[in-house]
Amino acid sequence: MKRLIVAGLLLAGAGLAVADDAGLVAPDSAALEVFTVLGQAEGIVEIPGSAQRLGPAELEVFEYTDINQVLRSVPGVYLQEEEGLGLRPNIGIRGSGQDRSSRITLMEDGVLIAPAPYAAPAAYYFPTQRRMHAVEVLKGPASITEGPRTVGGALNLVSTPIPDSAAGEASLLFGEFDTIDLHAWYGDTGRNFGWLIETVQQDGMGFKQLPNGADTGTRLEDYLAKFRFNTSPGANLEQMLELKLGRTLQDGNETYLGLTLDDYERDPYQRYAASQLDNIATEHEQLQLAWTVAPADGAWDLSVVAYRNEFARNWFKLDSVNGIGIGGLLADPIGHADEMAWVRGATSPDDAFRLRNNNREYYAQGLQASLGYGFATGAVDHRLTVGVRLHEDEEDRLQDDDLFRMDAGTLVRTTDGARGSQTNRVGFAEARTVYVRNRMSFGNWQVTPGFRYEDIDLRRSDYALNDPGRVGGATGVREHNVSVFIPGIGATYRLGDHWRLIGGVHKGFNPPGPGSTSDPEESVNIEIGARYRDNGNYFEAIVFNTDYSNMVGTCTASTGGGCEIGDQFDGGEAIVRGLELRAGTSFAVGNGQVPLGVAWTWTAEAEFETSFASAYEPWGNVTAGDEFPYTPEHQLQLLTGYVQGAWDVGLAINYVDATRATAGSGATSAMERIDSRVLVDLSVAYALNASTDAFLRVDNLFDEEYLVSWAPAGARPGKPRMALAGLRLAF
Repeated sequence: MKRLIVAGLLLAGAGLAVADDAGLVAPDSAALEVFTVLGQAEGIVEIPGSAQRLGPAELEVFEYTDINQVLRSVPGVYLQEEEGLGLRPNIGIRGSGQDRSSRITLMEDGVLIAPAPYAAPAAYYFPTQRRMHAVEVLKGPASITEGPRTVGGALNLVSTPIPDSAAGEASLLFGEFDTIDLHAWYGDTGRNFGWLIETVQQDGMGFKQLPNGADTGTRLEDYLAKFRFNTSPGANLEQMLELKLGRTLQDGNETYLGLTLDDYERDPYQRYAASQLDNIATEHEQLQLAWTVAPADGAWDLSVVAYRNEFARNWFKLDSVNGIGIGGLLADPIGHADEMAWVRGATSPDDAFRLRNNNREYYAQGLQASLGYGFATGAVDHRLTVGVRLHEDEEDRLQDDDLFRMDAGTLVRTTDGARGSQTNRVGFAEARTVYVRNRMSFGNWQVTPGFRYEDIDLRRSDYALNDPGRVGGATGVREHNVSVFIPGIGATYRLGDHWRLIGGVHKGFNPPGPGSTSDPEESVNIEIGARYRDNGNYFEAIVFNTDYSNMVGTCTASTGGGCEIGDQFDGGEAIVRGLELRAGTSFAVGNGQVPLGVAWTWTAEAEFETSFASAYEPWGNVTAGDEFPYTPEHQLQLLTGYVQGAWDVGLAINYVDATRATAGSGATSAMERIDSRVLVDLSVAYALNASTDAFLRVDNLFDEEYLVSWAPAGARPGKPRMALAGLRLAF
């Protein structure tokens, strides 16, 4: 089995895709088309906007399990790490905000995948990266067909497709911190029927240490099955019906409790005794039924997808000590010396520790359809696409607190809270969406105007805290409707065989949450640039400008709390502008090949243009001219390697500039600053035979200690050096 690092780094980086070596259906096949948002691979270069597809060859170079590591190669994407594993990533695009990836459109196989995409989009569930066949990122006017969140853009994860013949893969990796990583799939396709079964199993002890030596790691089980029925090859009317069923279980001993600055500097990987019971248990189930139909001549095509996702989670974690929230506690450890002693393990009074059962259940379901039709008017070729989506989702919060004391380093429950006694409410959203896009080609031009219309009903129902069964009905209901027209237009101009000029403008929109009194988030987004491709060499540079008329912040515990969870705050006018650059080539050295790729994001400006006061911790009190938090000026990745004979070597060098953790101007204090960092990842593969590789990956090769965040509460470290090794088999 050959990993083709050169193809992976260059072709996928150039917006192309290559088929892997296990007989998978190529990404531009009709069977897979419905699950992508970028369409056929060769058409990506013509897209009038920034779009990048990381295909299977590129993903296989490092076999990353963390989506944050994957997305470092995509300019314009901002990443705020949290637990070091990418299980609940914080992803933003072009300054959209990163909190739990709630400000971008998240999809798996073209279907909204956040727990409740309208009512509660925070990504406490995120698809397992190891079973992804490709990763697609859209920015600019091309993203308005995906929605509803168009300020930043869209991220679509394409799962393993059914193979076109009997084929499978298995990889088993072992690593530091007792890490085990198994990914396996097998499938087959006959004349009219295809199928696939797949699993990912991950386990580890975690890289942080509790005083009692307990496990701080995460266990993940992911199961997926696909079944496809299709017409016979050569049919006049080609049809496909595919059923996808998935279930993911996760159990993680993770915490919101970080460290004080002094404790972080002494040992960034320690955890306080007070976090010993913190644990998140989740269960996600998905069902997706897709039907596609198209005539053999390709004049038109229709796809219809019905979907339902269910997600349940309970994050049992420390909320406060002696009535003081954990964020405030770590912000002033000297003023709370007694409480900090208890947090570290000293015996405390009864009921000193409050741990919350953050129990929530979600569902999202809907029906979406897309009809494409090609026609010509004179010298202009048209490809008209009309799409609709009927969607509803819900978040159900039924939460309570248990009280504990610290007894010589061990937490002992002293009071068991009643179900629903802290939060008892339901957020609900119903949305009706229509989009229209017309790709017009004439001469050297391709112009694509389009629009999206969203009509959204939002409702929040509050129930009495002593009524977990909700037999008394809602004590308060807040309802409102948001309707919005989202236009956009993009253009591509062909300069010879290799160069394209691209540009576009579109409206950015993010809906408010249920019960919110804030206005929708809106912006005008402009981009212009150039793209080059020639025989594996590529170059792309895009200047972007996002002009907010109203930027919105949402209070969550993951951003530090300090306000009523779910409340939203209007930030008024703001501006983000910068440059995204990608380039790559390859050259011979001796008997081998050296690929070279670069991805650079320069954020020239990201600041508020309005002064205001808020209880939203990352913003606080803002003065016009203050900079955004967690938005570094420079992000740079250099990808290289060496391929010769049976050997494949990959090297990723990642630089992230210093940034601030809260909005502000000028110098930052030690507790408001995220220092710059350089991280190096190494992969080495050796082909034992045509179907088996021995594989080694070392993340953070030089064991850089780096701070990634001051949220949710206190200093949080990035992952230390971690090596994994094992075998990969294709059959």
